Amino acid sequence: MLLKKTVALVGMMGAGKTSIGKRLATRLDVPFFDADHEIETAADMTVAEIFAKYGEPEFRRLERSVISRLLGEAPHVLATGGGAYMDDTTRAAMKNAAFTIWLKAPLEILLGRVRKRQAGDNAQGQTRPLLANDDMRGTLERLLVQREPTYALADMVLESGDEPHAVLLDKVVAALTADGLCEDA
Repeated sequence: MLLKKTVALVGMMGAGKTSIGKRLATRLDVPFFDADHEIETAADMTVAEIFAKYGEPEFRRLERSVISRLLGEAPHVLATGGGAYMDDTTRAAMKNAAFTIWLKAPLEILLGRVRKRQAGDNAQGQTRPLLANDDMRGTLERLLVQREPTYALADMVLESGDEPHAVLLDKVVAALTADGLCEDA
């Protein structure tokens, strides 16, 4: 397939942006980038270390810079962090240079996925600093209320539950093809 524009996945932590993004990139035969991983590489620190040492504002500055750089590259699939699309500058850059897809998942699925991930992260360090508290459900609920109206500005909303990834990928490829952003090579 020939992808004509970067596909940027947005949404809450645990929505499946990295998992779906990797599979979509493979299906489209394009590179995959995970914004958080690229930020960690650029800073030579983990996301948690950046938050702890410099705070969220510095992390968001780095995030803007890295995403801007990535959007200047050849078409690819980009998984962004949960808060990236909330930044006006980053959102405008993505709207200009990418086809944005909100991976929308119900609270219970998000909660299950982030709890599972957090349990595995305890030995390695926290990968989701915004959830480093005793009320993960409450934090996710508050973030959903704050973020969903902005996520809804994406070019496409893709309901992400427990269905097979192939079903979601088919929907994305169909939307990209219908919009003229993807065609058989």
